[in-house]
Amino acid sequence: MNTTDEPLAPGLYLVATPIGNLEDITLRALRVLRSADRIACEDTRQTRKLLDRYQITTPTISSHEHNEAKRSRQLVEELKNGARIAVVSDAGTPGISDPGMVLAAAAIANGIPVYPVPGASAVLSALVASGLNTEQFSFVGFLPPKAGARRTALEELAAGLSRPPTLVLYEATHRIVETLTDIEAVWGPACRVVLARELTKLHEEFLRGTVREVRDQLAARESIRGEIVLLIDAHPLSAGSARGATLLERLAELEKAEGIAEKDALKRIARERGVSKSELWRELQRERARSK
Repeated sequence: MNTTDEPLAPGLYLVATPIGNLEDITLRALRVLRSADRIACEDTRQTRKLLDRYQITTPTISSHEHNEAKRSRQLVEELKNGARIAVVSDAGTPGISDPGMVLAAAAIANGIPVYPVPGASAVLSALVASGLNTEQFSFVGFLPPKAGARRTALEELAAGLSRPPTLVLYEATHRIVETLTDIEAVWGPACRVVLARELTKLHEEFLRGTVREVRDQLAARESIRGEIVLLIDAHPLSAGSARGATLLERLAELEKAEGIAEKDALKRIARERGVSKSELWRELQRERARSK
């Protein structure tokens, strides 16, 4: 293990960087970034802001989702020759929904030492301040962007739960209201959620409450900005309440709970499932025919 009195050993260093506040950088991370032969960055322009702040002049090279496989082969060859390479993402811990995993796996496969340099993480920062269960949690990254696939992913997560953990995920601002609607459809309007936005930054915000309360707060805003971590108190579902819910059951739920007319409820469900309204109407007719 390296100490401040020893030169940096050859190998790959996965260095966590601040997720917003540039003061959230460890002394060890700064030493590694200064001592490395080069720094592989998700975006060299973004990393340059941090390096300039701490007067670090180590050469940088890009390594992002579009070139990581090719770049890894190049960097592994340098590592084989004794290089010391630091890896950083734009923010947080590399490899967690960010580039870094491919390079780390390639280095390990070639017998190259890989050193984690811990620090900031949006997942853990949001979790410990959420007030939800921190002893059991699952990080699921980003959900699928398309409505139908997203709803299916949530239903599969709900169906696989045997005890009440906390689910932690990332979501884009332009999809967050729809995602909260899907969560309500799967776990019900009383499901507790915590939304952490702009962590460690000037406009840091936590919204805590039921999924409906948080969704309504966001829906009332003219715009939603910033990076979002969403946490779900994902209690186990009763039999048939997730994947087994029929279109008729979901329709009745919306009509009763929110007073939505059938036409508008069908529009909502069509968005949730990522299908056309006409396709949903045909399914509804089939369900009604079977129920007679």
